[in-house]
Formats: sequence, structure tokens, C-alpha cells
Amino acid sequence: MNRRRLGKTGYMVSEIGLGCWQLGGDFGPVGDETASAILDAANRLGVNFWDTADVYGGGLSESRIGAHSKNPDVLVATKLGRSGTLYPDKYTKAGVRESLEGSAKRLGVETLYLAQLHCVPIDVIRDGAIFNWMDDLQQAGLVRFYGASVETIEQAMICLAHENVSTLQIIFNIFRQDHAEKLLPIAADKDVGIIVRLPLASGLLSGKFGRDTQFSAQDHRNYNRDGQAFSVGETFSGIPFEKGVELVEELKGKVPADVPLAQMALRWILDHPAVSTIIAGVSRPAQLEDNVAATRLAPLPEATMADLASWYTQRVRPQVRGEI
Repeated sequence: MNRRRLGKTGYMVSEIGLGCWQLGGDFGPVGDETASAILDAANRLGVNFWDTADVYGGGLSESRIGAHSKNPDVLVATKLGRSGTLYPDKYTKAGVRESLEGSAKRLGVETLYLAQLHCVPIDVIRDGAIFNWMDDLQQAGLVRFYGASVETIEQAMICLAHENVSTLQIIFNIFRQDHAEKLLPIAADKDVGIIVRLPLASGLLSGKFGRDTQFSAQDHRNYNRDGQAFSVGETFSGIPFEKGVELVEELKGKVPADVPLAQMALRWILDHPAVSTIIAGVSRPAQLEDNVAATRLAPLPEATMADLASWYTQRVRPQVRGEI
């Protein structure tokens, strides 16, 4: 597995990481056996960056990770700030500390290697006090490094103004390309590690969905399809589902021969050097193996990258809802 430096943390992380939202059962029931098999596959494949959060399954994802054997070099990152004890307007230093202590207990550690603010409201990060609290908790040894998971470029820029922010987790994929020019160069200059989430636009870029595809009631692709529950950009990268399916059919004509669409989509992200790692949730070990295979593909030709950038500007960008 190829590894890249995670910004100023200095940690070398696998190009493909593991998103662990699904281990909380938030997309539908995931049994202990399946969860264990996914984590076993991550160990076997050298996937050493695992991303979770305190709200995934009400702590179930963290607890499963904490109880599972891990390779010594696995970095478990968690997130805070979306639980009802804090979100949307109850943020206090004591509350943040309590949230982090709960995560540490579930993960079975004394110090959290990487704690990320979890899409907290923009007014909270504009105020800035939460960064001071994280600085203090870092000094106290509760967290080694901290970063932020954000929804928009504006939020990312606010976070980048704070020197102790070590990582940013962003939505970045073929259906959401604006960060390439507006954010990644600045993050690189500041030595901030970039963690890419939603690399397949909630599965659209797998190419396996049709207009009639149905999702379970617990799946955000059902209950947040049009932004009913949280930011519309978090589901299908803000593109209406039916339009996304249509655009994927266009995109298939741009895929190199014998390369699965999903792997090309991951390769496209990896061809941006500022990216440290990509996290994608999987429901089966075989899906993680497919994701890892993308790291073995040759970089996309410059002409293909240029074509995809032009196609995004002309065909995709006008369809994206919500702030980017």
C-alpha cells in the first residue's frame, strides 16, 4: 500500500483509508461478524487510516474499533461536535472535553491521535473559541493532533487560519472539483493534511445506481436526499439523484478501457498530490479490496484530467445544490 504524509502530523497514512460510519449501523444493520471482517480486511490490506465519529451508531462504531485488534501502525481518527450534547448551539469547553473523553474510553486509549471537529456550525468556527479549547486539550494530552471535517471552502479557509489545525476533511471528487484550485494549494503551503470523504459521491460514481435504485430508511441517501436532515452537499455531492445518474452515464464514456468507473474516480483524487488519504465506507471486505486496487493504476493522462475539469465546469457544476 502506498503511503503519504498526513500534513504536520508527520504520520504516514495509506492512500486508501477506511470510513467507519457504516460500522455504526447508520446505513442499515451491520452485524458484528461483518464489521469484524471489514476491519480484518483493512489490517490485511495495509489500510492504516480508520475514520470514525462519536455519533456513528451512538458510539457503536468507536466501540467496535476499540475492541478490534489492529496493526501497530493503524491511526484511528475520530470526530466530535455533532452529538446532541453539543450541536447545534451548546458548545462549551467542558462539553468538548467530555465528548473527547467518551471517544477515548470507547476506543480504549488515553490519548486520541487525531480528533476532528465534525461539521460544526460556521458561526462556531468563526467565533474561534473552540480552537482555543482544542489547543488546551492538546496541551493537556487528551489529543495529540486535531483537525476539522468541513462542508464548504469557506469553512475550510476559516480553519486554515488556525495554526494548530493539522488536517482538513473535505468533500472532493469528480462531481465536486472546486477544491483543486481554491483550497488544496493553500493547505499544502500550510502543511495541512487533506482527508477526502465522499470520494464516490455517496456511491453515484460507482456507476451501479439506476434511476429506480432504492435506499433503506436509515440511509442518508434516502432521508437526506434533498438536504432534509443536514447539508445537501453531504449526499450525492449536492446533485439531484436522477441528474447524477444521468451524468454518470456521460462520465462512463470518459473512462479508460478496462478500468472500473469507481477506481478511476479514486485515481482522479489520488492524482492531486495535496491529498493525503481517501476514506470510503464499505459494506463488504471485497469493496475495500476494489478501492485499494485504484492505488495500483497509473496516473490519469493530463488530457483526461483536463477533459474532466472542463466537463465538470460545463455539465456538473451547474447542478450542484448548496454552498461549495
